[in-house]
Amino acid sequence: MSGVEFGFLMFGAMLVMLALRVPIGIAMLVTGVAGYVTLTGWAPLLNYLKTAAWSRFSVYDLSVIPMFLMMGQFASRGGLSRSLFGAANALMGHWRGGVAMAAVGACAGFGAICGSSLATAATMGQVALPELRRLKYQPALATGALAAGGTLGILIPPSVVLVIYAILSEQNIAKLFMAAFVPGILAMLGYLAAIAVYVRLRPDAGPANVERSWPERLSALREVWPVLMLFVVVIGGIYGGVFTPTEAAAVGTVGALAFAVWLGGMRWRGFLDCLAGTAEATGMIFLILLGADILNVFLALTQMPGELAAWVVGLGLPPLAVLAVILVVYVVLGCLMDSLSMILLTIPIFLPMIMGMDFHGLDPTDKAIWFGIIALMVVEIGLITPPVGMNVYIINSLARDVPMSETFRGVVPFLISDVIRVALLAAFPVLSLWLVHLLS
Repeated sequence: MSGVEFGFLMFGAMLVMLALRVPIGIAMLVTGVAGYVTLTGWAPLLNYLKTAAWSRFSVYDLSVIPMFLMMGQFASRGGLSRSLFGAANALMGHWRGGVAMAAVGACAGFGAICGSSLATAATMGQVALPELRRLKYQPALATGALAAGGTLGILIPPSVVLVIYAILSEQNIAKLFMAAFVPGILAMLGYLAAIAVYVRLRPDAGPANVERSWPERLSALREVWPVLMLFVVVIGGIYGGVFTPTEAAAVGTVGALAFAVWLGGMRWRGFLDCLAGTAEATGMIFLILLGADILNVFLALTQMPGELAAWVVGLGLPPLAVLAVILVVYVVLGCLMDSLSMILLTIPIFLPMIMGMDFHGLDPTDKAIWFGIIALMVVEIGLITPPVGMNVYIINSLARDVPMSETFRGVVPFLISDVIRVALLAAFPVLSLWLVHLLS
């Protein structure tokens, strides 16, 4: 058996473990260790392992992950999510379907200071579901809008998954944040349009709320100034060259803590809960990172990624056809694993394929950034597709009376919006690259 064949065999074994619900970090670790030992023996493996964890976890850029996660924890405790939804509801709630639109808008705002889709979905679900229930929104629309809106947390910067992609592809984190900004806004607008079309076809699905007076709207808007300040300081500081992403994350974390103490009345117990939640999420992410490193070293020994990339390039297929196949693979993998796992597992295989082809005449840096944003958007789709759909599970845990099938039916309009957006980004790279070139 050749090294490439052995690589495919072990990769298939790992997918079987994932189907059996083995945690992705453990599955990658077991596959990498077993394959490495088979090819080289125990001594080379132990020699590699003695420095592998230190080499990975001592990377300075990785320190941005726990800080962005902690910033989201503090923002949630500080009641900022409730202020965001209140302001959006005051502005749009009187429209038909407006409260669902407000929930999506609040998800976008919270994603701008959180960086995690799962946290965004869980937090905004707790805030918005009671109002959607009170107004008797159709369960499919209510839960579907929240599940889809939660995916904006992974796309609108800062994004933890974008940080991981930047490290894997050796790209600048700030440039990737810039590239994700416009697609993130397009995602939010696309979801708002999906709700507008849905309630036009089903007028009873999204009743209008009572219209607020302008003084009430202005009062609600004043409540969101802490969110705006955090976003301007963190993202504006990065784009303006004042902070590195890591420094901006540290400043944002301190700012979110200050607002949580001042506005949310955070106490010692809540502070400890935030630390525990951050530590748990960080530990999970770092375990996956370590497993991915060992798996990728094993795959490099088999030469599978390089051979696969050369084979695909040699087929002579149009580049966009290859991209379409890769995106379909991402959608399928979304049925088995979470977004971070998909990025870690596939980028070492797919990125060489993309870099070996000509897409719209892009240079290597632009090509890597453009593909990263497209991959991130398709990974985002996996958060709301069956049978896994992590955001759907989170929202259904908050709305236990709504059948899972009802929520999956409710996300269909948003999936259509996602497909249109991905097609636009694939056809017109300028949508993700113009801000990078403008601010660089």
